[in-house]
Amino acid sequence: MYKLLIADDEPLVQVGIKSMLPWDSMQIKIIGIASNGQAACEIIEKDMPDIIITDIKMPIMSGLELAKYCNEHYAKPPAFIILTSYEDFSLAREALSCHVHDYLVKLELTPELLKTSIEKLLAELSANAAKEASDDATDSIYYYQEKFYIQLLNNLFESREQFFLQSQKLNISFTEHGYLTCYCEIVNRNLGQMTDEQQINLYHSSFQMAKELLFQYQKSHVIMLDLYHLAIVFCFEKEEKLEDIIHSLTDITKKINDTLYKYYRSTLSCGFGTYVTDPLAISESYQYSRDAFSRTTPDKQILFFDTDVPSDTVLNSFNFSLFKDTLSIAFEEYDSAILKKTFDDIVSLFKANPSHYLQAIDFASNILYLAISLLPNGETKIASIFADSPDNYLMIYKMNNMEQILGWLSYFQTSLCEYLDEKKKETRKPIVGQAKRYIKNHMDSKLSLQEVAAALCISPNYLSQLFKKYNETGFNDYVTQCKIEEAKRYLNSGEYCIYEIAEKLGFESSFYFSKVFKKVEGVSPSDFQKNKLP
Repeated sequence: MYKLLIADDEPLVQVGIKSMLPWDSMQIKIIGIASNGQAACEIIEKDMPDIIITDIKMPIMSGLELAKYCNEHYAKPPAFIILTSYEDFSLAREALSCHVHDYLVKLELTPELLKTSIEKLLAELSANAAKEASDDATDSIYYYQEKFYIQLLNNLFESREQFFLQSQKLNISFTEHGYLTCYCEIVNRNLGQMTDEQQINLYHSSFQMAKELLFQYQKSHVIMLDLYHLAIVFCFEKEEKLEDIIHSLTDITKKINDTLYKYYRSTLSCGFGTYVTDPLAISESYQYSRDAFSRTTPDKQILFFDTDVPSDTVLNSFNFSLFKDTLSIAFEEYDSAILKKTFDDIVSLFKANPSHYLQAIDFASNILYLAISLLPNGETKIASIFADSPDNYLMIYKMNNMEQILGWLSYFQTSLCEYLDEKKKETRKPIVGQAKRYIKNHMDSKLSLQEVAAALCISPNYLSQLFKKYNETGFNDYVTQCKIEEAKRYLNSGEYCIYEIAEKLGFESSFYFSKVFKKVEGVSPSDFQKNKLP
């Protein structure tokens, strides 16, 4: 139902509009009647209407002033239909600047005229709502796709099954022959002469241009990691020689840098990782690209791990994957004790190796993006932790020595542990509720523990533990109960055959469905249907 507010200082007009049309049958509810603009404002504050029919002239606050007020104070103001007299017709032009939908002359107002105006408005509101829903869906899909790639780059998937399940749901295919990742920084030497706002605009414009050019030259996916760092996953449809790939990517990068410099005086410093054929190995390529990037200089902005990095580097590198699984559990299960111990181990590792500054930066970055990826509203939460810093959490990239990085890690650890302790108290039981809603909304699926956990972005083990603690039955038993209850509803309706019900509920066969049904209900589906049991 759309909500309508009538604002007019003449009681006869108020009554006339209220009774002029069958509002309920038009899916419109009259939520109030006001005799002036100020009274209308009070109703608007309390119960925001979708439509306001108002006289253009009223005491205290006119209809035109009311329209201006709503446009200035609300992101989504109501739609206005203005009532005028002949002598107010010139004011109607001013009303158009306030995004007024229509203006009608009072003396000529008839049910037919008002109905035509309202129906036109309802069509517009419906179209706008559909567009907003479509835009929200697109934005939501894009957000989850970006989150998926962050997980992929940092090797955060628990299994190959979870990886492919999420990629299918997000409509991301990995059918190419091979992949190669690149870690980039947008560089501009004129930043000292710019305000913060100018810098943000520069980086955003440079990123958008680089992204558009990349799509023209080579199939790829571009992920903006922060204000001036990005990751690129290049996709290769067929097998190619490594030297040809390196030559091609070097040429593409130089072309992009030439264009960026021409328009914005910006360039990309790029580290390219190894070529891999398994999509789950993209994370390895990404780690190597970060290693190559750490060796770039102003004079040599493009480096390839396979050709420009010493071959013994890998043996001397610190392996983040040793800590990744433990950190993932800590974030997903809100376990501050595990998080603290892991941070302590990492800090001890770098205290014993103070010269490994680049590896420490890499470690800190991985932990940062792991937290952003796995915590609910991760980026917002992490930003709030570093709200007092001018560069927010990006301050990590401006640190010049091991002591600064260890201080950053210590502060991050303390803040995260406090947050995890708070979240653990308030979110464990709601997660079970979310899981139950997901199960009931996906009765046509097989509904494995892995699938539901992936949908909620938590580990299967944690979801299983929560079900045992906050539900009368375990996960599998609960799924079975839901499916059997749904099956009973289908059987009682008499609209479906047993094999159709089995198929609708995601059972692998009607035989298996019948077996499970009899185990739970004590009778076969056919006997249940025949006897119309409750």
